[in-house]
This record gives sequence, C-alpha cells and structure tokens, in this order.
Amino acid sequence: MGRAKDIIVKPITVQDARRIIRSIHYSGKVDTRSKLHFGVFLDGKCGGAIQLGDPMVKHKVLGTVKGTPWSGFLDLHRLAFADWLPRNSESRAIACMMRLIKKHYPWIEWIQSYADAAQCGDGTIYRASGFFLIGIKKNTSMYRMPDGEVCCSIVFKTGFGGENSQGKNNIKAKYGKTGSADPSSFLKSIGAIRLPGFQLRYIYFLDPTARERLTVPIIPFSEIEKRGAKMYKGKRPAGEKVSRPANQPEVGGSIPTAGLEKEVELQRI
Repeated sequence: MGRAKDIIVKPITVQDARRIIRSIHYSGKVDTRSKLHFGVFLDGKCGGAIQLGDPMVKHKVLGTVKGTPWSGFLDLHRLAFADWLPRNSESRAIACMMRLIKKHYPWIEWIQSYADAAQCGDGTIYRASGFFLIGIKKNTSMYRMPDGEVCCSIVFKTGFGGENSQGKNNIKAKYGKTGSADPSSFLKSIGAIRLPGFQLRYIYFLDPTARERLTVPIIPFSEIEKRGAKMYKGKRPAGEKVSRPANQPEVGGSIPTAGLEKEVELQRI
C-alpha cells in the first residue's frame, strides 16, 4: 500500500468539509444534508474530505435491506481527494472511515453511494473498497443548464432548496422557478440538456447480516462494461457511444470524485 498506510481519517467541522469539497470536488457543490464530515490527512496536511448523510428520498431506499431502522443507513454524499495524495489513498481512507462509523455509530447497518458515470466515473473506488454493485441505470436527473452549470433536477422539485456551484444562491431562484412535482418539462423549456450516461448504485455492509436481508440482486462488475456504463475520470473508452436516456424514475444519489484534474494544496485544518 506504500505511503497510503500513513493516511489518517478523523472528524472535521462542517465548515472545513464544505470548504474542501467546494475547492476540489469536480462538481464544486456540497450536499447540505450531510451529517458526518471526515478529513483525510497525510503528514499533518489535509488532502481530502468525505461527507455522509441522509439520501435525497430516504423512504424509497429504506427497503433496500429488509428490516433496516429509519436511522440505520447513510448515503455517502461526497468523496474528494487531492492529486498529491499517494496511490490507494481512497480505499485506505474509506476503510478508516468505515471503522470509525462502526465504532462510534454502531446502529448504522449499511452505506450506499452513487457513482456518476455521466460526468465522473463508474465507481472504481467503491469496487476497490468492498462495495457491492446493486444498480445501473441511465441518467435521468443530471442536466446541463443554459449557462453550462450542471445540476440535479431534484433541486427544482417542490420543497427542495439546492445551491449552485458557489454554494451561495438558490438555483431555483436563479432560474425563476419555485418548484414543481415534475421539473423535467421546465428544464426542457429553458434549454437545459439531460446528460447522457449512467448512474451506478453501490452498497457497503457494516452489519454482516444486512447482506442476508438485501432485497435487490447484487450485479456482477462485468455488467458495467456490458451495458456501456464504463467511465473513468470523466472519460469513456475510445469509440464508446452512449445512447440518450429514456425516462426512468428518479431515485436521487450522491456524487463521488474519481480523480482531480488539477493538484490542490489544502491548508492544514
């Protein structure tokens, strides 16, 4: 594992976590629902952050594992790692984080996350960290707005208050939208374009019995390439084409970072 074994993961403040995510995550956005915030440190310097919290539509995913209590699972909202961290830092940091959660939050039975293969990657980090693949679907929620900003359609739904890439202004207010049950028509009307690609859903079992209670099938990793969902660091294999997605129910999700295009030095927290 080399120098990755020296990685230390520990809790940090929400303010520091959001600063790191906005600085180095490819989306430039934080998830305001995040409840747990961890910093990734090497030689006393912070080189990344991990955020977890409730899923966008919690009641829809609660039944993924039969018998899960309302507070028994989390969504992994953001992973962000600077390029100067050594190889295998991501899997090392996730392993450390899982041990901390298991020790301090023993009621958490499982953790899910979504890999954004419409913009970033198909979940290489998750597969290397012991996650299981339980979903592959064409993207139906990520749109490129007329000004080039990418956002999730759920922020235009009634009752959801999203933020833009600077994390300051409400996206709905920016486009003069107060919210609706189905925002797809509005997004099309203003010229927003749905991104081609896929969203992949992964699950990690902190409680070994949770796997026995899984209500959806585990999908072989080989299916990613078979279904044309392969992507790494925002790029698809040469010659691969992605069909435009058909309408499917939106289930929300999180956005991991597979890699960074530029090296970012973070102040020590």
